[in-house]
Parts: sequence; C-alpha cells; structure tokens
Amino acid sequence: MAQLEIQRMLTGYSLTTAEILYRMPDYPALLQSYVWQDYDLHPRFPRLKSFLDFWEANLDGPLYKVTVNHRQLISPADLQVLDAQFSIN
Repeated sequence: MAQLEIQRMLTGYSLTTAEILYRMPDYPALLQSYVWQDYDLHPRFPRLKSFLDFWEANLDGPLYKVTVNHRQLISPADLQVLDAQFSIN
C-alpha cells in the first residue's frame, strides 16, 4: 500500500482534502460538513470531481460549498551551492 502511494506522489498526485458543506435533506436550513481526503492530480482533481458527481447523482443532500486544499508531499529538493568544503573523518 505504501509503495502505491509513493508511486502516485512521484507521478504528480498530491494529498487533497476537501471540506464539503451540504444541506440536510429533511432540514434544508441546516448545513452539514463532510471531509473527503485522497491523493489527486492538481489542478483538475479528477478523483474529487468523480466523487462529487457520484454525490449529486446518488445522495439526497444538495451540495452547498466545496473547499479544496492540496499539499504536494514530495517535491524537488532545494539545492544551494556553497563556497566551502567540509571533510568528515
């Protein structure tokens, strides 16, 4: 399982978290919060869009607002050239 996640991160996937606010079917004046988290491709987020399409097609609570955050866990290292050389015995 960990190898699959690392392979995804190396191919551009980032950890994506979405807070989904939706209206309660029986009480439309109330908002409920749902947190979704998975590895997804920034900026199009195909997995999140697929989940939201499923939500709208199969669940009764209409979506109100979706807030998306993503974090690239593996990124290129910063490289700085130094003018000094150190020897370690």
